[in-house]
Amino acid sequence: MNDLKKKTISGLKWSALERLLSQGIQLVIMMVLARLLGPASFGLIGMLTIFLALSQVLIDSGFSSALIRKEQCTEKDFSTAFCFNISLAFLCYTALYFFAPKISEFYNQPALIELARVLGLVIFINGFGIVPRTILTINMDFKKQAKISIVSILVSGMISVFLAFHEYGAWVLVIQTLLNALINTLLLNLFTRWKPTFKPSRQSFNYLFGFGGKLLIAGLLDAFYNNLYQIVIGKKFDAYQLGHYTQANQLSSVPAMTLTNVIQRVTYPMFSHIQKEKERMDRAYILTMKIAALFIFPLMVGLAIIATPLLTLVLGNDWKPAGILVSILSVGYMLYPIHAINLNLLQVKGRSDLFLKLEVIKKILATLLLVITIPYGIKVMCAGLVMHSYLSLLINSYYTGKLSSLSGIAQLKAILPVWIITICSAVIAFATMSTLTQNDIYQVAGMLIISPILYILFIFLFQKELFMIVLKIKKK
Repeated sequence: MNDLKKKTISGLKWSALERLLSQGIQLVIMMVLARLLGPASFGLIGMLTIFLALSQVLIDSGFSSALIRKEQCTEKDFSTAFCFNISLAFLCYTALYFFAPKISEFYNQPALIELARVLGLVIFINGFGIVPRTILTINMDFKKQAKISIVSILVSGMISVFLAFHEYGAWVLVIQTLLNALINTLLLNLFTRWKPTFKPSRQSFNYLFGFGGKLLIAGLLDAFYNNLYQIVIGKKFDAYQLGHYTQANQLSSVPAMTLTNVIQRVTYPMFSHIQKEKERMDRAYILTMKIAALFIFPLMVGLAIIATPLLTLVLGNDWKPAGILVSILSVGYMLYPIHAINLNLLQVKGRSDLFLKLEVIKKILATLLLVITIPYGIKVMCAGLVMHSYLSLLINSYYTGKLSSLSGIAQLKAILPVWIITICSAVIAFATMSTLTQNDIYQVAGMLIISPILYILFIFLFQKELFMIVLKIKKK
């Protein structure tokens, strides 16, 4: 068990480092590209993201989660998953290639035909990296994954910035995506040195699909919903406004999704190892939730209060409308890591059926909110996303409470103090700097100084036990 603890702590550190560095580098690159390319280029690529997202979910089909959860994976299990991944990748790309003209016609954007056919190659490339990445995750080897991810983003990012300066337009984003996927996949296979036998097993497939099938349906629902706004905005409005939303959604989701990815990659195998020890599982579950809230809440609220002056300062006035959207979306995305912890518990407990049921309920609710908010414009649509995030937390925590000794109320009480401290720190910082100056640079700098100082002070005063736990983890 001590070995598991060391692996978990090491995994958290390396996974966090990889996510923070890779997403940080990617964010800087996207900011540079946004200034050089403008909103319309991002809007065109945003129109295609739903097809790539749905394809990626189909290719995996929940097999990665099934392999990680299985106590003893065999070579037949890995080879079965690989053959399935590649077969579906080929089918998905073929479908995208032939439907590209229809996509172009739907959005009334002729350029989308060639963009879709070339960008779609990423589907096939990613198919070759799923099993090697899963093997590294099962071994909790996040150090190698960190190196691979950072190298891939750096190389693809530098090339894309060079191309942007030479005015390649939306093709810059296509090339960056393909290069990142290609380098990532090549390095994953090089580091794992795993070779498929190309002899799939019916028994392995039955197990993998038996568990992963429900996750597949849930994943398709989630991917469709997460990209539904791009479809509606791209169809009802235009590429320029979709570019604002796409960039705002990316900027506000990067911190939340970064931590969410870290939590899912590390806690899922960890929870899987201790799934039979109920008390230990519950303690680990609530502590993970508190630590996630401790880091992500102030980060997201801080982003919300500086978004408009920051984007205007860095990207120019063309991107000012995106700043308001970032502020709204950040309030909803701050809960995403908490959602991830709840849903990880369902998978570890083997309740992929309940996982699917919850996704269906939440997506029906999300669709209703979207339909209600569409007539009022993009800002209100984003506010609907925030409302959905908070309602989803209530739904998730209620059902996971039934699988543990921690009720939904107990889970909410665990994170509520951090939420209150975060809001108080941000409001004081915002009010102070708004009173003192109207200069964008001074406002951003002042809020970035005042808010963290107040937050750390309040956490030390009112959540001292949690503060000390984090310090101990840092020293290990």
